[in-house]
Amino acid sequence: MTWRHFFVTEKPSPAGNKIRYNSRMDRRPTYILALDQGTTTSRAILFNHDGIIIGVKQIPFRQIFPKPGWVEHDAEEIWQTQLDAARGAVEAAQIEPAQIAAIGITNQRETTVVWERATGKPVYNAIVWQCRRSSGICDELRALGAGASIREKTGLVLDAYFSGTKLTWLFREHPELRARAERGELMFGTIDSWLIYKLTGIHATDPSNASRTMLFNIHERRWDDELLRTLEVPARILPEVKPSSGFFGLVRKELFGAEIPVSGVAGDQQAALFGHACFEPGDVKNTYGTGCFTLMNTGPFPVESKHNLLATVAWDLGKGYTYALEGSVFIAGAVIQWMRDQMGLLADSAASEQLARSVEDSQGVYIVPAFVGLGAPYWDSEARGTVVGLTRGTSKAHFVRAALEAIAYQSMDLFEAMEKDSGRELSCIKADGGASQNSFLMQFQADITSARVILPEVSETTALGAAYLAGLAVGYWESLDDVRKNWRMRREFVPRMSGDVRAGLVAGWRKAIATARTFREGLASPINRAPV
Repeated sequence: MTWRHFFVTEKPSPAGNKIRYNSRMDRRPTYILALDQGTTTSRAILFNHDGIIIGVKQIPFRQIFPKPGWVEHDAEEIWQTQLDAARGAVEAAQIEPAQIAAIGITNQRETTVVWERATGKPVYNAIVWQCRRSSGICDELRALGAGASIREKTGLVLDAYFSGTKLTWLFREHPELRARAERGELMFGTIDSWLIYKLTGIHATDPSNASRTMLFNIHERRWDDELLRTLEVPARILPEVKPSSGFFGLVRKELFGAEIPVSGVAGDQQAALFGHACFEPGDVKNTYGTGCFTLMNTGPFPVESKHNLLATVAWDLGKGYTYALEGSVFIAGAVIQWMRDQMGLLADSAASEQLARSVEDSQGVYIVPAFVGLGAPYWDSEARGTVVGLTRGTSKAHFVRAALEAIAYQSMDLFEAMEKDSGRELSCIKADGGASQNSFLMQFQADITSARVILPEVSETTALGAAYLAGLAVGYWESLDDVRKNWRMRREFVPRMSGDVRAGLVAGWRKAIATARTFREGLASPINRAPV
């Protein structure tokens, strides 16, 4: 008997439908636990076979800003909040841990953790994907001509967003850590690897996360020796790359009281694509979270972008890679958090919708939330957050509306680049993420892109994707058809804006973007930037 068959068995119900039981607990239904480790919260969700949530727990954790443009997390706090969230979800569902058939992990990507092999203790705070501290290293490598090789091998642009240059910075600034890494005393991983290690003691990752490090050759499907030399990263610190849906290890019994297989892992955006059942080439989803991330399934081959998008690994089900085109917006929902926490304009994020609807338009105000530069399709690390169009009549409501519209405009830029790269018109966009619950934003997105925006019945598609990957590995779901059957639409937003109005608004956005890109360190200067 294989490990897969040990955990889940099937018995026919009187109606003839298959019911999953845990073989260690006769006639008790089993569930899948998804660990959704995000940029601001650690969340855990239990799903049943229909993809319905039966228990959830979410815990926020600290954001650390040592310097302007720097962002860090405490990796131990991430682990503890994720463990507490998992236990809380089980308690909320009122089930026993032995009823969990498998665990799936999805995570904030690119965030970099280095820890001791002997003790499992981090040697430095986690350097978050938003952090721009390695921008200078990117400039240095670009000047040396490394950008083209990195783009060809990894599908990524040379940017501080990705893990590789974060490691370069860490080892340059702390040479004692480099020496320890070369001796094999340290381990590196993105957040998925960190959680897998803490849960099972195994040092592993999956291709979707490996492909975001700038160290992984997505064509040859391996860590690349030349990239490791270029970025000065010792190979001994790297995790083993395993299929996204497959056996990663058994959870230590003392954590939950049961040895549960970890059998599904994917970066948050790839997991959301999977959770939306975007299994066919051309299927598209957009996640509205801290940032915005648009992915298009491109099938078994990566598509080279000519419009500054990324080629990335979507997942590996153990039968070969599926790839995706991706566009990333660094600041999306985070602009509303900024208005709430730093500016004091909102009591809570949900209030933004009512304020936006209280005015007919933004009164010509545009906000470009380039707080950490601009992501795709601009990849301009020197752009700065900008507000244009202010008048004496500008109110708080206009300002908040402009912030929500900025999220849609940035996503529109991604959609347009994706259409050009793929040769496909995007008539339908599946949406998820916290900000997708804002109906004003979703309607404006449909209007400004002239495409239908569809929300799923289960909005937690990122966690659901991780659950599906884990469940498929242990036979909880038999095939992708089972996953397709679970996807159901909750609401649809149809474009209703006239073409003339849309064109005028988009023209204003283009001017605002141009303004944001003429700022360098807060001083206006007419810098002309070549395309990436």
